[in-house]
Amino acid sequence: MLKWLNHTIISYGAGETTAQIVSVIVLVLIVFFSAVVSYFIAKNIVLRVLRAIVSKSKMKWGDVLFAHRVFEQLALVVPAFVVYAMAPLFRGGQEWLQRGASCLIVIGVVKTADRLLDSLDAIYQKRETAKTRPLKGYFQVLKILAYTVGLIVVVSVLMNRSPLLLLGGIGAASAVLLLVFQNTILGFVSSIQLTENDMARLGDWIEKPGQADGQIIEISLHTVKVKNWDNTVTTIPTYSMVNEPFKNWRWMQESGGRRLKRAVNIDITSVRFCDDEMLRRYRQIPYVGEYLDGKAAVPRGHGDPHMADLPGALRADGPTNLGIFRAYLLAYLKNHPGLRQDMGIMVRQLPPTENGVPIELYAFTGTTVWEEYESIQADIFDHVFAIVPAFDLRIQQNPGGNDLKTLLRSKPEQ
Repeated sequence: MLKWLNHTIISYGAGETTAQIVSVIVLVLIVFFSAVVSYFIAKNIVLRVLRAIVSKSKMKWGDVLFAHRVFEQLALVVPAFVVYAMAPLFRGGQEWLQRGASCLIVIGVVKTADRLLDSLDAIYQKRETAKTRPLKGYFQVLKILAYTVGLIVVVSVLMNRSPLLLLGGIGAASAVLLLVFQNTILGFVSSIQLTENDMARLGDWIEKPGQADGQIIEISLHTVKVKNWDNTVTTIPTYSMVNEPFKNWRWMQESGGRRLKRAVNIDITSVRFCDDEMLRRYRQIPYVGEYLDGKAAVPRGHGDPHMADLPGALRADGPTNLGIFRAYLLAYLKNHPGLRQDMGIMVRQLPPTENGVPIELYAFTGTTVWEEYESIQADIFDHVFAIVPAFDLRIQQNPGGNDLKTLLRSKPEQ
């Protein structure tokens, strides 16, 4: 065709050099125009028809492919094929045109594969198993392999050499590649461990001291994204999720009960044996009568004659206001509607300290929702703080400003 254009232009009276230049320009314009027209047809006609077919289909994955522009990337390959097919029209430049077109085809295929993998990931994310088996890291590895193979093929085409020769050179430089892709390899292995060992899933609430405290929103090849409780996002290297400890609250959520474990400090000087008047008053408090009846059934003195005849305020085996208080708290927890009765419930006395004797409440709420959990816990301890004086006990706390003011007012004037 180039020769025919050359003779045609010469026949109109142009010189040979001018005819060659003009014929080449005309041929380039023809190839360029053909490539543009083919791309226009592929994108604006073929893709529109395909989109209409997909929209009427019941298969939702087609919409995902269009949303990620998979077919638009594939349409870029069409003009490259046109250039490759028309390259023989250029005698001297046929080889280089075909090489360039081949490179464009490879690049278009790789970019299409990239978008296709994104589409597959999006389709998989809609499945329930995606929460327990995220595949984003695997798709990223496939992307890296696709781009690596594409780069090797492009270089081999430009150099007119077999891709196997380049692969052999890469094998010799494997040590360098391992150093370059160290983080990628670590991330890939770590993502496999996270998935296979069920250490973390999308949606899990994790706590990593000093780094993150929130919900996992993404697990990828290199990073794990965590949306913290204050709506900030922390990005953690995937390999650190395996190498460093973190707390996962998922099992607590699946159990249906969240642990309540908090203590109230009692002033030790307010603890004493109960006399008859104290016992009479305590019997008016719910749950206490049953405990006192059980205590009364126990023989006085436990067989020790020296204890049996002592008055209640001195008898060492008699009930104490702190003991009755603990019994009341245990009964109160066992009758609380917001606590799980099938899980552990306990009221225990911890070793005394300079801040008094801690009485710890241990139970599990019937909900794992944070707001509801905090509300139940606050209601319980509001009640505990309010009921302490009814047992002639005092809560131990450091003196505050009001205590100092009261002390100053009570001090006699000199």
